[in-house]
Amino acid sequence: QVQLVESGGGLVQAGGSLRLSCAASGGIFRINSMGWYRQAPGKQRDVVAEITSGGSTNYVDSVKGRFTISRDNAKNTVYLQMNSLKPEDTAVYYCNAEALVQKSSGLGYLEVWGQGTLVTVSS
Repeated sequence: QVQLVESGGGLVQAGGSLRLSCAASGGIFRINSMGWYRQAPGKQRDVVAEITSGGSTNYVDSVKGRFTISRDNAKNTVYLQMNSLKPEDTAVYYCNAEALVQKSSGLGYLEVWGQGTLVTVSS
């Protein structure tokens, strides 16, 4: 069964850094896009950054210049380096991947989510 396991969240002071990791495993043939989303209390889940299998990246404006998304295709792992963190970055961060897997009907793409990791930035 395909799963994404995140790590690296925690408590940090404003201006500090954290690095999130997300490893995909379980019957994956390949992964197209991978990304990081976040959900603050009382708000909807929004995209933070995305990266294609070829390495093209996209960021939400509020994190440009501070966050960097990268991936290791050999390890099916995506990273999010977060620098110059602000209190408004506080949220649960979720990993997302579009994975090619074996379904009952044959090979097909499946959208998979991680369980989330909490990032808290204190002022």
